[in-house]
Amino acid sequence: MQFYMAPMEGFTGYIFRNIYHKHFGDVDKYFTPFISGGGLSHKEINDMDPEHNKGMVVVPQILTNKTEDFLNIAKILEDLGYTTVNLNLGCPSGTVVSKGRGAGFLAHPEELDAFLAEIFEKCPLKISIKTRIGLADASEWPRLQEIYNKYPMEELIIHPRVRTDMYRNPVNLEVFAEAFSNSKVPVCYNGDICSVADYERITGMFPEADRVMIGRGLFKNPGLIGEIKGRERITTEKVKAFHNDILDCYTEIISGDRNTLFKMKEIWSLLGDFFEDGEKQLKKIRKTNRLVEYRAAVNELFSMYK
Repeated sequence: MQFYMAPMEGFTGYIFRNIYHKHFGDVDKYFTPFISGGGLSHKEINDMDPEHNKGMVVVPQILTNKTEDFLNIAKILEDLGYTTVNLNLGCPSGTVVSKGRGAGFLAHPEELDAFLAEIFEKCPLKISIKTRIGLADASEWPRLQEIYNKYPMEELIIHPRVRTDMYRNPVNLEVFAEAFSNSKVPVCYNGDICSVADYERITGMFPEADRVMIGRGLFKNPGLIGEIKGRERITTEKVKAFHNDILDCYTEIISGDRNTLFKMKEIWSLLGDFFEDGEKQLKKIRKTNRLVEYRAAVNELFSMYK
């Protein structure tokens, strides 16, 4: 089984990827937060710098509905040494969808087909796609799969929800089964794997599946893939070392307590699930306004779980 880390805007930049890889090392491919527009910003160049991604398989993700922008970004990435890119057709954000990008592009299958025809003809890199099963209804899927099956993509990563589900409603495993059996390209499952039981349920239903993508589950329990592979649950000391490395790196490159705390509190919005009965201490962490207060609150939490 291959394990992929899902791209999560604000979370899975190069600092997080490197520190996760250092402490756990169980991810076979890391997908970056999406790049949009016609080129790469300074932040995106920094994130994609090969010097910041050594020893990992990193796949840049592109979010656009314009062939020119896709091809321009792909050329820059080729110059940086990348050999494959991923097209985002799954982002459910209202701002993204209103512009016909991400999951919003799924509402326009004919335009999507023409877009794919051009990028597969002209892009110098291999292309994979991450998709939802429709914009508003799962009945949209057969037409989308008909389109996807026309193109020699590296793999198709399927999050079996429609856009209007956001991340709330149950994943549609009936449609995923249809997609998995009818796909002409390798398929990767993505969605709601937050425990070993979740993983075993999904892979038990699809024993021929050989790749899964995990996002929030790896923030709620950074050792999840290790547990899936049969290792013991990670200790709080391991989580503490992981956390402290992230904090040290953010403190070094981010200016000001407020900005650093914003990044760290984003992580705790999911990592807090690792600590049962820790809500009182997590509330203290969320209320901190200075790094000295934050460090004290975090240390208090960790001290409870030795």
